[in-house]
Amino acid sequence: MTPEELRAARDHTVPDVVAGGLRVLFCGINPSLTTGATGHHFAHPGNRFWPVLHRSGFTPRQLKPAEQTELLRYGLGITNVVARATARADELSAEEFREGGRILAAKVEQLRPRWLAVVGVTAYRTAFNRRTARIGPQDHTIGVARVWALPNPSGLNAHWTTLTMAEEYARLRAAVDHDEPQPFSSEAP
Repeated sequence: MTPEELRAARDHTVPDVVAGGLRVLFCGINPSLTTGATGHHFAHPGNRFWPVLHRSGFTPRQLKPAEQTELLRYGLGITNVVARATARADELSAEEFREGGRILAAKVEQLRPRWLAVVGVTAYRTAFNRRTARIGPQDHTIGVARVWALPNPSGLNAHWTTLTMAEEYARLRAAVDHDEPQPFSSEAP
């Protein structure tokens, strides 16, 4: 991708990958310029979302960003707190995060996922005025959706490795799996 293509992607928006009743709606902070240019979520080569999603057990194989719609087969989707593409999240204002939180809450109430997983605790804190939020399950819901704050998979987030992120994402997957109705079996144990 050329520098000109990346510059041209600034402020682009990328369509959500969503459906009603998802198991988990993953919510990024905002699209990167690479995502804005390609139209594929978490498309920057340094972003660890796709490897972490697979290593945590959400997908049976590592998907490529261009395969993002395959997530729907697994009851997963993607959206963002702020829709516009930037080079870095620190280019966004607190007001953009708060407005994004209002839009996201309305989206979640309409789509009714079981879990909303915000990948970036700082974005979650700002968007929903939850100053003391930490990584993990949160004490509030949006509509019927429970909320989990996950580490940001950006390559710029040096505090988390791919392995430690996958462990945290796997905690969410275990909670999701625990909540799912078990198939009926007529066989005695």
